[in-house]
Amino acid sequence: MIMIDDGACFVNQKKSWMHEIVPKNKESVTGGSIAYFLDYGTIHEMSILLQLQEITKSFGPRRLFSAATVSIAEGERIGFVGANGSGKTTLLRMILGKEQVEEGRVVIHPGTRLGYLEQQEVIPPEETVLQYLQRVSGKEAWECAKVAGGFALKNERLDAPFATLSGGYQMRVRLAGMLAREPNLLLLDEPTNYLDLQTILLLEEVLRHFRGAILLVSHDREFLKNVCTHTLEVAHEKLTLFAGDIEAYLAYKEERLEEERRYNKKVEAQRKHLQEFVDRFRAKASLATLAQSKMKQIARLKTIDIAHSIRTVRIQIPVAPQRKATAIACKELTIGYDAEHPIVRDISVEAQRGDHIAVLGENGQGKSTFLKTIAGELPALAGSFKWGHGLRVAYYAQHVPQMLPKQGSADAYLRYIAPQADNETLWRTAGNFLFSKDDLEKPISVLSGGERARLCLAGICLGRYDVLLLDEPTNHLDFDTVEALAEALEEYAGTVIFVSHSRTFVSQIATGIWDLKQGKLHRYPWPYEVYVYEAKTQETLPALLEDKDAEPFVGRTKAVVYQELQQEKRQLKRIEKEVDDLQAERRAILAWFAENAMLQDVGKAKRLKEIEETLTRQELVWVSLQEKIDALEEERRNTGDGDLDGN
Repeated sequence: MIMIDDGACFVNQKKSWMHEIVPKNKESVTGGSIAYFLDYGTIHEMSILLQLQEITKSFGPRRLFSAATVSIAEGERIGFVGANGSGKTTLLRMILGKEQVEEGRVVIHPGTRLGYLEQQEVIPPEETVLQYLQRVSGKEAWECAKVAGGFALKNERLDAPFATLSGGYQMRVRLAGMLAREPNLLLLDEPTNYLDLQTILLLEEVLRHFRGAILLVSHDREFLKNVCTHTLEVAHEKLTLFAGDIEAYLAYKEERLEEERRYNKKVEAQRKHLQEFVDRFRAKASLATLAQSKMKQIARLKTIDIAHSIRTVRIQIPVAPQRKATAIACKELTIGYDAEHPIVRDISVEAQRGDHIAVLGENGQGKSTFLKTIAGELPALAGSFKWGHGLRVAYYAQHVPQMLPKQGSADAYLRYIAPQADNETLWRTAGNFLFSKDDLEKPISVLSGGERARLCLAGICLGRYDVLLLDEPTNHLDFDTVEALAEALEEYAGTVIFVSHSRTFVSQIATGIWDLKQGKLHRYPWPYEVYVYEAKTQETLPALLEDKDAEPFVGRTKAVVYQELQQEKRQLKRIEKEVDDLQAERRAILAWFAENAMLQDVGKAKRLKEIEETLTRQELVWVSLQEKIDALEEERRNTGDGDLDGN
């Protein structure tokens, strides 16, 4: 479904081309509240909520937008992407009236109710959750409680002071407060930053069922894919709205880029052929006129100016030669800030050199404290940890970008961090993180949050570290930089221990998981897909004991074992039924494509991809359930459990 706006750029998924269309009745678009949509030949009407008309905006000598135009209609969930510093947050601020527009205008149509989450919000320390919700929404207590329930904020949590909640639950409260105002257009700027996986999944579900429109800035590919139906990109001072999710848009861009490359290659070949004729015959009087004609043809041949990303992030992380050995060993380690009230007790885990370990768990459980402790930034309360001999460890904390020196330039900071780096190495590494030589001369005080984060990461990459400790490294990074960082870390031969709640990022990098829950940290034995599945369903699949010879589930009664076994069998049957249904749907789609080889159906192709991804996840869950059932069956035999199920 494609929106046709006055002079707006749109993309047709089926034909894979971009065009500019001016409606016959311009007034109906720019002056009224009706937009026109093209659905492969069918015209629909849909209420416009917001329009940006010929927007121009600059910061100093740099222009962010030049006559940029886009419209947002009811029901559209739009993922907003673009490079750091391209103007995403500035655009949201212009919509909210917090930033002035140089040229053009922002049109908020009657009936549009904006919902926006402030980055910084001052909340009285004694104010309870329910009082906060009533204050920001002006609603009755029962109405606020109803909205809060959607974020698992019930009973005693409603009466708890806001300041006593963990960061994740505070964000839930603020999201509930925003929705309690009943907006029909949400403006969300990186809402998943600092959220744990459980809260991200909850927010994802809430946004999927939100009936209004959404404009969402995020670097989380999985979050964008699951929430958004449209993609808006800012690049080359323009806004491009695509009627498809982030996966479809990236595939379209790649297809478009390849088409342009093929066209340019064809033009260059034709130009070369004509030039050879001219060079060979223009000296001959009998063919001089023809040669002149060929020269005119050459002058008319034009290649396409390929407008893909202005700059591409290329990240390489050097590492010293590796050998097989233990990277870190923690023995009965207890961490926290107060010996009488430790956060995590008795941590006994090991990581081998080359392991990429994701430390996962809800906010407030102690993930950052653990990284800070093994980085040497915080003393251990009890127990010990030991790094392998001669390992050089780099530490990137959540708030390192805010802790950079306030004085000095970016260049001076990198030279201080890596005094051994020569100019060529330093400039190349800085360039990998999108810093030009001019950018390096900027004072640190004027850098954005994303630029500061990239500066810290560039400093880490200038050293040949054996171990990287990374606490939420994707926060404040743009989509392209997150993708490039994930690829670099995936290829990095050293040890990585990191905290992240970005599913795409974790899935790509992690070779193992340490799960932090209820004051205990243990190795999680299943794949990350199973971890996410558990978080979604809140159904725990207990890990098999690492000591296969140990007696499992000691002290449990026969009835308890039997009851759990039957529950797991029912779960297994449900998964098998879902897999069978998905496979049947996949066969039907493949049969349709076989019978309609000359036709394209974007919806069916997208659904086929979703089915393949879901089948992969469900098969992993099936394997883990089957292993759990086998373990329970073994326990029944060992305890002499009779034929309780009639067998």
